[in-house]
Amino acid sequence: MTRIVAISGSRRTESTTRAALRVALDAAADAGAETDLLDLGTVDLPLYHPDEDAQGDSERLTRLVREADGVLAGTPVYHGSYSSTFKNFHDYCGFDEYENTAVGLLATAGGGSYGGTLEHLRSTFRNVHAWTVPHEVGIRGASSAIDADGRIRDEDLLKRTRKLGRIVTEHAVRLND
Repeated sequence: MTRIVAISGSRRTESTTRAALRVALDAAADAGAETDLLDLGTVDLPLYHPDEDAQGDSERLTRLVREADGVLAGTPVYHGSYSSTFKNFHDYCGFDEYENTAVGLLATAGGGSYGGTLEHLRSTFRNVHAWTVPHEVGIRGASSAIDADGRIRDEDLLKRTRKLGRIVTEHAVRLND
Protein backbone atom coordinates (compact mmCIF):
# COMPACT_ATOMS: atom_id res chain seq x y z
CA MET A 1 0.00 0.00 0.00
CA THR A 2 1.16 3.54 -0.75
CA ARG A 3 2.16 5.49 2.37
CA ILE A 4 1.82 9.28 2.53
CA VAL A 5 3.23 11.23 5.49
CA ALA A 6 2.42 14.88 6.12
CA ILE A 7 5.02 16.95 7.98
CA SER A 8 3.67 19.99 9.80
CA GLY A 9 6.35 22.57 10.58
CA SER A 10 4.09 24.61 12.86
CA ARG A 11 4.22 24.76 16.65
CA ARG A 12 0.89 26.58 17.08
CA THR A 13 -1.87 24.81 18.97
CA GLU A 14 -4.47 26.01 16.45
CA SER A 15 -2.21 25.55 13.43
CA THR A 16 -3.66 26.43 10.03
CA THR A 17 -0.76 24.53 8.46
CA ARG A 18 -1.72 21.33 10.27
CA ALA A 19 -5.41 21.84 9.41
CA ALA A 20 -4.63 22.27 5.70
CA LEU A 21 -2.35 19.23 5.72
CA ARG A 22 -5.17 17.16 7.23
CA VAL A 23 -7.38 18.15 4.28
CA ALA A 24 -4.65 17.01 1.85
CA LEU A 25 -4.10 13.80 3.86
CA ASP A 26 -7.83 13.02 3.74
CA ALA A 27 -7.68 13.31 -0.05
CA ALA A 28 -4.64 11.01 -0.13
CA ALA A 29 -6.56 8.47 1.97
CA ASP A 30 -9.54 8.80 -0.40
CA ALA A 31 -7.10 8.00 -3.24
CA GLY A 32 -6.16 4.76 -1.46
CA ALA A 33 -3.09 5.76 0.55
CA GLU A 34 -2.26 4.87 4.12
CA THR A 35 -1.60 8.23 5.83
CA ASP A 36 0.16 9.64 8.86
CA LEU A 37 0.69 13.15 10.25
CA LEU A 38 4.05 14.08 11.69
CA ASP A 39 3.36 17.11 13.89
CA LEU A 40 6.75 18.65 14.63
CA GLY A 41 5.24 20.79 17.38
CA THR A 42 4.66 17.71 19.53
CA VAL A 43 7.93 15.77 19.22
CA ASP A 44 11.27 15.75 21.02
CA LEU A 45 13.66 17.00 18.38
CA PRO A 46 16.70 18.90 19.65
CA LEU A 47 18.50 21.34 17.41
CA TYR A 48 20.27 19.33 14.71
CA HIS A 49 23.92 18.59 15.47
CA PRO A 50 25.95 16.96 12.68
CA ASP A 51 28.30 15.22 15.13
CA GLU A 52 25.44 13.42 16.93
CA ASP A 53 24.01 10.26 15.38
CA ALA A 54 20.55 10.31 16.95
CA GLN A 55 18.86 12.90 19.10
CA GLY A 56 15.46 12.78 20.75
CA ASP A 57 12.86 11.30 18.40
CA SER A 58 15.04 11.80 15.29
CA GLU A 59 15.45 8.10 14.43
CA ARG A 60 11.72 7.38 14.63
CA LEU A 61 10.79 10.51 12.66
CA THR A 62 13.31 10.07 9.88
CA ARG A 63 12.27 6.40 9.58
CA LEU A 64 8.64 7.52 9.05
CA VAL A 65 9.77 9.71 6.17
CA ARG A 66 12.18 7.14 4.75
CA GLU A 67 9.42 4.49 4.68
CA ALA A 68 6.92 6.86 3.05
CA ASP A 69 6.24 6.79 -0.67
CA GLY A 70 5.06 10.39 -0.61
CA VAL A 71 5.36 13.42 1.66
CA LEU A 72 3.16 16.46 2.12
CA ALA A 73 5.45 19.17 3.51
CA GLY A 74 3.71 22.07 5.22
CA THR A 75 5.02 25.14 6.97
CA PRO A 76 3.87 28.55 8.09
CA VAL A 77 5.62 31.47 6.43
CA TYR A 78 8.18 33.15 8.68
CA HIS A 79 10.12 36.12 7.28
CA GLY A 80 9.53 35.00 3.71
CA SER A 81 10.71 31.43 4.27
CA TYR A 82 9.81 28.27 6.17
CA SER A 83 9.75 27.85 9.93
CA SER A 84 12.81 27.03 12.01
CA THR A 85 10.88 24.02 13.30
CA PHE A 86 10.60 22.67 9.75
CA LYS A 87 14.21 23.57 8.93
CA ASN A 88 15.49 21.75 12.00
CA PHE A 89 13.70 18.53 11.04
CA HIS A 90 14.68 18.91 7.40
CA ASP A 91 18.34 19.04 8.47
CA TYR A 92 17.97 15.53 9.95
CA CYS A 93 16.85 14.20 6.56
CA GLY A 94 18.82 13.52 3.43
CA PHE A 95 18.97 11.38 0.30
CA ASP A 96 18.03 8.21 2.19
CA GLU A 97 14.77 9.78 3.34
CA TYR A 98 13.68 11.43 0.10
CA GLU A 99 15.14 9.61 -2.91
CA ASN A 100 12.26 8.41 -5.14
CA THR A 101 9.74 10.13 -2.90
CA ALA A 102 6.96 12.33 -4.28
CA VAL A 103 6.73 15.56 -2.30
CA GLY A 104 3.93 18.12 -2.30
CA LEU A 105 4.48 21.57 -0.84
CA LEU A 106 2.08 23.68 1.22
CA ALA A 107 2.68 27.07 2.88
CA THR A 108 0.32 29.09 5.07
CA ALA A 109 0.83 32.84 5.34
CA GLY A 110 -0.63 35.21 7.88
CA GLY A 111 -0.49 37.87 5.19
CA GLY A 112 -0.32 37.48 1.45
CA SER A 113 3.16 36.33 0.56
CA TYR A 114 4.09 32.65 0.36
CA GLY A 115 5.94 32.40 -2.99
CA GLY A 116 9.44 32.64 -1.53
CA THR A 117 8.62 29.98 1.05
CA LEU A 118 7.45 27.52 -1.61
CA GLU A 119 10.56 28.27 -3.68
CA HIS A 120 12.86 27.68 -0.69
CA LEU A 121 11.11 24.39 0.07
CA ARG A 122 11.28 23.26 -3.56
CA SER A 123 14.99 23.99 -3.72
CA THR A 124 15.88 22.18 -0.51
CA PHE A 125 13.81 19.12 -1.41
CA ARG A 126 15.43 18.90 -4.84
CA ASN A 127 18.82 18.97 -3.14
CA VAL A 128 17.97 15.72 -1.32
CA HIS A 129 16.66 14.11 -4.54
CA ALA A 130 12.96 14.36 -3.75
CA TRP A 131 10.48 14.50 -6.63
CA THR A 132 8.55 17.70 -5.96
CA VAL A 133 5.22 17.66 -7.74
CA PRO A 134 4.33 20.72 -9.85
CA HIS A 135 1.08 21.36 -7.97
CA GLU A 136 1.59 23.23 -4.69
CA VAL A 137 -0.63 25.17 -2.33
CA GLY A 138 -0.07 28.58 -0.81
CA ILE A 139 -2.70 30.00 1.53
CA ARG A 140 -2.90 33.77 2.00
CA GLY A 141 -4.49 35.10 5.18
CA ALA A 142 -4.59 31.56 6.54
CA SER A 143 -6.27 32.46 9.84
CA SER A 144 -9.22 33.82 7.84
CA ALA A 145 -9.15 31.11 5.17
CA ILE A 146 -9.35 28.23 7.66
CA ASP A 147 -11.99 28.24 10.40
CA ALA A 148 -11.56 27.21 14.05
CA ASP A 149 -12.68 23.67 13.22
CA GLY A 150 -9.92 23.29 10.62
CA ARG A 151 -12.19 23.63 7.59
CA ILE A 152 -11.07 25.55 4.53
CA ARG A 153 -13.72 28.17 3.81
CA ASP A 154 -13.01 28.90 0.14
CA GLU A 155 -14.20 26.18 -2.24
CA ASP A 156 -11.40 26.75 -4.79
CA LEU A 157 -8.73 26.61 -2.08
CA LEU A 158 -10.32 23.44 -0.67
CA LYS A 159 -10.22 21.83 -4.12
CA ARG A 160 -6.56 22.82 -4.65
CA THR A 161 -5.58 21.45 -1.23
CA ARG A 162 -7.39 18.16 -1.82
CA LYS A 163 -5.79 17.97 -5.27
CA LEU A 164 -2.35 18.20 -3.64
CA GLY A 165 -3.05 15.06 -1.61
CA ARG A 166 -4.31 13.19 -4.68
CA ILE A 167 -1.41 14.24 -6.91
CA VAL A 168 1.24 13.28 -4.36
CA THR A 169 -0.44 9.88 -4.01
CA GLU A 170 -0.60 9.38 -7.79
CA HIS A 171 3.08 10.29 -8.23
CA ALA A 172 4.12 8.15 -5.26
CA VAL A 173 2.44 5.15 -6.91
CA ARG A 174 4.23 5.83 -10.23
CA LEU A 175 7.63 6.27 -8.58
CA ASN A 176 7.31 2.97 -6.76
CA ASP A 177 5.94 0.78 -9.56
